[in-house]
Amino acid sequence: MSETTRYRALLAALTVLVVLLFMLSLTVGPAAIAFGDSMRALFSDKADEIVLIMREIRLPRALLGLMVGATLGLSGAALQGYLRNPLAEPGLIGVSASASLGAVLAIYSGLTMLFPFALPLAALAGAMVAVIVVQALAGGRGSTLTIILAGVAVSSLAGAMTSLALNLSPNPFAALEIMFWMLGSLTDRSMTHVWLAAPFMLAGWAVLLTLGRALDALTLGSDTAASLGIDIRRVQRLAVLGTAASVGAATAVAGAIGFVGLVVPHLLRPLVGARPSRLLPASALGGAAVVLAADILVRVIAPGKDLKLGVLTAIVGAPFFLWLVYRERRRLA
Repeated sequence: MSETTRYRALLAALTVLVVLLFMLSLTVGPAAIAFGDSMRALFSDKADEIVLIMREIRLPRALLGLMVGATLGLSGAALQGYLRNPLAEPGLIGVSASASLGAVLAIYSGLTMLFPFALPLAALAGAMVAVIVVQALAGGRGSTLTIILAGVAVSSLAGAMTSLALNLSPNPFAALEIMFWMLGSLTDRSMTHVWLAAPFMLAGWAVLLTLGRALDALTLGSDTAASLGIDIRRVQRLAVLGTAASVGAATAVAGAIGFVGLVVPHLLRPLVGARPSRLLPASALGGAAVVLAADILVRVIAPGKDLKLGVLTAIVGAPFFLWLVYRERRRLA
């Protein structure tokens, strides 16, 4: 079997897996609804309880699981390819932390009580501010190291400001709401959240998927890529902007969900021949599968405890991250 055939088979298998998990996500929940009734309710003209559950609760949750997972997987693969750093992930450039800060400020100031969608809009604003600051710090000719350092600085500042908001919160209920939101979850999301996040995510995907050829060339080094006609500054801008738009929107509607963007590209890289252009779509599908599966598990493991999605992904992803660090240390020894 040729490499191209194996790659197409992998994409087909991942697509089938995502479809199966999406269908399963639609049918898993506290309300015991048969599979056939669930599917019929999605296309029904009736206004009964089953239709309400499927269209207003389960469908938005499944769609957001697919979209958020695809965003995290794709952006993780793009950043690892651009930065040529196997430990890179979407939060490295400060987008996740800044989006979280924006949401926290919306809760802290009480804007969410006046306007329900102030939280996701503030989170998106935080992500946009982060990318502006990172680009300004890195400059037009910023190296990959400069991008990483700028992202770390922005993440640290956003994390400190978030901690300050928690520390000074005069209302314990607001502090509790902040903590729960930061854990990451797809519970109680509506189609309005889907429509709010979808344009930014789609725009980010479109930008990142155009970087395949440039990322392939960058594996040979920046100088070689430049000699092949690759505009390194343009690649930098597109990688940062695409990640900011998509991950900012994902964080705005789902909170902070870590490790997916780190783990998924690593799992799939050996299966695509280590070519970034092939890893991008594979990681998008893989990320969607991981988040959908994790969201199903949080409903099955502790249905009455509201286990947070970000907690589960961290429990699984943190040991994998430690193993990556250990393997990298041994490789450099």
